[in-house]
Amino acid sequence: MKKGFYLVMAAQALSSMADNALLIAAIALIADLHGPHWMAPMMKWWFALAYVVLAAFVGAFSDAYPKGRVMFITNAIKVAGCLVMFHHQSFGLGESHQLLLVFCAYTLVGIGAAAYSPAKYGIVTEMLPPELLVKGNSWIEGLTVLSIIAGTVLGGILISPRVSSAMLQHEWLGQYVHNRTEAAIFIIGVVYLLAAATNLLIPRTNVRYPRQQTHPVALIRTFGGYVRILWSDKLGQISLAVTTLFWGAGATLQFIVIEWGARHLGYRLDQASLLMGIAALGTVGGSILAGKVPLKRALRVLPMGVAMGFAVMLMPIVHDRWSVYGVLLLIGALSGFFVVPMNALLQHRGHVLLSAGHSIAVQNFNEQLNILLMLAFYSFLLWLNLPINAIIILFGLLVAILMLVIIQWNQFNHRANPGLDNVIGQHGHGQALRRHP
Repeated sequence: MKKGFYLVMAAQALSSMADNALLIAAIALIADLHGPHWMAPMMKWWFALAYVVLAAFVGAFSDAYPKGRVMFITNAIKVAGCLVMFHHQSFGLGESHQLLLVFCAYTLVGIGAAAYSPAKYGIVTEMLPPELLVKGNSWIEGLTVLSIIAGTVLGGILISPRVSSAMLQHEWLGQYVHNRTEAAIFIIGVVYLLAAATNLLIPRTNVRYPRQQTHPVALIRTFGGYVRILWSDKLGQISLAVTTLFWGAGATLQFIVIEWGARHLGYRLDQASLLMGIAALGTVGGSILAGKVPLKRALRVLPMGVAMGFAVMLMPIVHDRWSVYGVLLLIGALSGFFVVPMNALLQHRGHVLLSAGHSIAVQNFNEQLNILLMLAFYSFLLWLNLPINAIIILFGLLVAILMLVIIQWNQFNHRANPGLDNVIGQHGHGQALRRHP
């Protein structure tokens, strides 16, 4: 692995850690402003909406400039969102309008994240050859999940009564913060600044793409063509369907675990956030094991997705701490093992057929669109006051059934195209790159 790849990993870890800590702080802020239960997943809905709305533009933006610079700019946007959320009380607004401001601030962070993602994943395909993509993705995904653990734990710690009280009483920090969420957001903003500083150290890969289109209508039309290309590819459509399902389910599961921790286990928010970290820890183990799966055998891990759906349905029957941890670790391990090879296969096919930035933008568009659908459905179930354990059973069953459908779809593709696996690993032509010394 090249030295620059480790800097990409470090920047990604810091940025992802801050994203997840900010989510916990924002949920706590909604609770402090007496917002309803369904408002937390809807806040994430607006975050995901930024990915969908900007999908046609961020790929071109990512491919138009050195990706380290793009990552720096987008982290700066996240810092701006943090600042708006930090000053939510500075405008003399009532609680309902403060809640709206929090939504706007978190959406701004989503805009930064949407533009950050194509550069983050695109630079991996520029730095690594196809035969190292699974290993590189295993490292990136494993580190990302570690940063999710660190971020959720950090967010939970920062809003916990003991730590927030200590920060508010601190001689220097206490002059600038007035409540637990302001203190948490202040620290998270510092982490974003560290991520931005690391972005500046990432070396250029000297990869140049064709001149990017700038007209909005042309970009949307071109992006629609990219979506059709990737969905028409027999390998791309399967990996895209799996990653789309995984990220939609994963985003929803975050909020399910928090609500389950409160209703089923009687946990506070800072305690429930640790449960999210436990599940993420299992994903690390699954991601490490997945790093040993060759790219040509990536499709063989699909049954693990079915197993993950059934594992989710174990949550309502566990109560004591260690059985809870065991089920969450199992869910995480199964998800990590099947999504890493699928992600690598999708990036490889996207890089071959399109370009690094545009293929990731297509991936994000589909994944975030599914997040919008699943979070909206989950918020609707909460609004109906459906028991959380009933929601969990429906959720796990839905994931298992959809994965079975994808497996049948993949088998149909292979029957119609017997030599399909031989295409994996080929460089293809896609959008020609020019590498300069």
